[in-house]
Amino acid sequence: MPMTRHTPVFDQRFIRHLARLTRIYWTSPDAKKGAALLALCVAGELGNVYGQVRLALANSYVFDAVQNKQWPAFLTAIEIFLLTSVAVVFVSTYRIYVRNILQMRWRTQLTDHFLGEWMGPHAYIHRELYHKEADNPDQRISEDIQNYVASALGLSLSFLSAVATLVSFAGMLWALSGDWPLRVAGYEFYIPGLMMWVAIGYALLSTWLTHRVGRTLVSINFDKLKFEADFRYGLVRFRDHVEAVALSRGQAVEHQGALKRFKNVIVNWRDLIIKQRNLTLLTSGIGQANSIVPLLVAAPAFFAGRMTLGMVTQTQIAYGQVSGSLSWFVDAYQEIAAWRANIERLATFAEKLDDSRVELAKAGIQVEAGAEEALSLVQLDLAEPEGQVLASNLNASIQAGEHVALLGPPGLVKTTLFRAIAAIWPFGHGKIEMPAHAQSLFLPHQAYLPIGTLREAVSYPAASGTFADDTIVEALELLDLGHLAKRLDDSEPWDQELSVDEQQRLTFARAFLHRPNWLITDDATGALDEAMEKRVFETLAKRLPGTAVLSITNRPTVAQFHQRHWVIAPGGDGRDALQTS
Repeated sequence: MPMTRHTPVFDQRFIRHLARLTRIYWTSPDAKKGAALLALCVAGELGNVYGQVRLALANSYVFDAVQNKQWPAFLTAIEIFLLTSVAVVFVSTYRIYVRNILQMRWRTQLTDHFLGEWMGPHAYIHRELYHKEADNPDQRISEDIQNYVASALGLSLSFLSAVATLVSFAGMLWALSGDWPLRVAGYEFYIPGLMMWVAIGYALLSTWLTHRVGRTLVSINFDKLKFEADFRYGLVRFRDHVEAVALSRGQAVEHQGALKRFKNVIVNWRDLIIKQRNLTLLTSGIGQANSIVPLLVAAPAFFAGRMTLGMVTQTQIAYGQVSGSLSWFVDAYQEIAAWRANIERLATFAEKLDDSRVELAKAGIQVEAGAEEALSLVQLDLAEPEGQVLASNLNASIQAGEHVALLGPPGLVKTTLFRAIAAIWPFGHGKIEMPAHAQSLFLPHQAYLPIGTLREAVSYPAASGTFADDTIVEALELLDLGHLAKRLDDSEPWDQELSVDEQQRLTFARAFLHRPNWLITDDATGALDEAMEKRVFETLAKRLPGTAVLSITNRPTVAQFHQRHWVIAPGGDGRDALQTS
């Protein structure tokens, strides 16, 4: 199990990260509506505190009437108590309701922001460079955002409520305990606002003890999120590749791998529950001991006849409210620790997305619009992210409408060139020129079929409904996929429902629907038999006569369907070079 990091609860990094995440929503177009909802939330918290003050007074009236045995006064006090209770319940319910509405809007905006950043042009670079530092982006977006927003609102509003409670009840507690006598060694003296000082001292001691015991929870919560996500991702990956695992008889290996990842979860969880147990023992003990403090301190004054039973009750309520507000940090510590971990994960994710954008902006390989209707490689060097050069000084061009096959031995170079032309691989030097108004379609070896209906899968990346059904059916029939025509509205895991060759044929059906003028493929016919492969290229030439095609392949048989050939061959300096004909 990796060593647990130790992240401070509060430091400059926390403030910087919190400010960044907060700005995303509060500078968004929805910020005005959010501000109105936040104002209602604040009003609800203050209204609830005011209601608690009125309830404390109502309790005092009830017990004073009981002590004085005044039946009419007792009924009146009960009536006031009930009316106040109804108002408090109403305000308390709707303050939670409004908070949830604001939480939903805030989460929506934040999720949209991170999805836009993650699924942007630099997504592939992010995966290549920073997948270890910013692991499981899916979990960070789906869970960390939800928890961050919920805790941001919950903690801030509960802190506001604590401050308002302190202000509202501090004067009451000070006044109630202003003339209680203290006797030490036969001497009697008075401490103004005695119970206030008791509450402050108790809160300071409990806060210090809580932080000493629970400060490692931030690091443990951070790792908990990571290990849980790793374990879940492994299960999803097994589900999506269960056929390949079964055919390889790899179930035992997958089982052991899943148990190994789960062991990390359990070891971390054991550490977490031990720390939570220690913290809970402390905070529960503090709470139980604190509940008896006001009675112990007020008892001498009551027995001396300086306080009524109603005043004792009122003092106990006021002390509980003041002490609770001063102990806000103690009560909220576990949530603060988890929230701090959410902030760290979201902020580091955002920082790595920024780094990916910077890498793309300072890319050594420039993909830009050219003056001619041609795809040109100009003194192009391809490299790995660490800087190792894979191929150097690639110079070639394809004119509009030409069909070119790029051949060569298996390896990284051909696929890396495919990615570079698609402008998702910036590592290296040189330039790639594309026509200014090129409509390009890239078909990788492994077909991608999105979640949804078959109509959405074959129309991708266009939206469902872009193409008429008869047009889709015609494209499918061109590739012997007519049997799927009746299933356009079926939602299935199509990457598991269809065979590999059916998936590749489906991606070429997309080409016939989108009609690009530049089609670049990377071994996109590798799963097809020779007859179907021939049919694909002959249909491309017939149906899309003006489309330029660059076919990157390991199969020499593909060359016969193209006018020109490029060949990747080892160079004299150990770097691959490009030969054209």
